[in-house]
Amino acid sequence: MVKIILIVIAVLIIGFLILAKIARTKMKNTPLVDDHENVLTLTDKNFQLKTKNKLVLVDFWASWCGPCRIMAPILNDVSASLNGNSYVGKVDIEKFQGLAQKFKVQSIPTLILFKNGKEINRFVGIKSKDYLLKEMAKAE
Repeated sequence: MVKIILIVIAVLIIGFLILAKIARTKMKNTPLVDDHENVLTLTDKNFQLKTKNKLVLVDFWASWCGPCRIMAPILNDVSASLNGNSYVGKVDIEKFQGLAQKFKVQSIPTLILFKNGKEINRFVGIKSKDYLLKEMAKAE
């Protein structure tokens, strides 16, 4: 009886490891997509100016990050849905590590909502278009 239980546990563990490996491979192979024309490319030089007097959802991301690649088309859809003084911005943490440090970004994707240049909310991980649009609407 103990042998059967150990075999079942071993099979479950092996199955879980195989599924985890498949999931990691799929995430890493998610293609990079171009940013929507309305997405702001943020740098250490333009960050303050581009977030001033606006509502900006800023994505801290890196090209090697699978979940960041999954978020890219969602953020493009969010950007296409916005009007007025609301925007989506992106910070490549590989190029602008100082901004990631300044805003204490510890994992990616991290999305920080800025209103008039000040942080008002923060989201970590993959979020849906509807969720992000609702959070931005609350902040307006």
